[in-house]
Amino acid sequence: MVIKYLIIGLIQNLTSMARKKQEPTTTLTKAEEQVMQAVWQVGKGFAGDIAAAVEEPKPAYRTVLTEIRILEQKGFVAHKDFNGNNQYYPLVSREAYKGRMLGTLMKNYFSSSYTSLVSFFLDGGEVTNEELEALSRIIEEKRKGKEDQQ
Repeated sequence: MVIKYLIIGLIQNLTSMARKKQEPTTTLTKAEEQVMQAVWQVGKGFAGDIAAAVEEPKPAYRTVLTEIRILEQKGFVAHKDFNGNNQYYPLVSREAYKGRMLGTLMKNYFSSSYTSLVSFFLDGGEVTNEELEALSRIIEEKRKGKEDQQ
């Protein structure tokens, strides 16, 4: 019986290690993203911790468990087993996912043009003068950084 549990544990660890190596290329559904946001917030946690961190409207606990399993299958989340209790943790960082989603958005809606993207937001009229000043400073800093590299 002990050997059976050792083999099961070894298989789970190898499966988890294999998942860590793959970079997920899929996007997340709205429900998956809601749970993934909670996983990022918690860092490492059990299902109850993640369910508690999900923002309103909170799905049912069983729905959170289902979404966690889907996220694990998609390679976004992995777990460590602690005597039958799974501690989940993200395999994909929030920054990596944000970059991938912004890249997709830019490619699909702005022809991969930063100018088109920024113009879209500026034309919306919701940008304050303080935000424009901050953007100007960021652009100037980036420009100086590129000049220093040359």
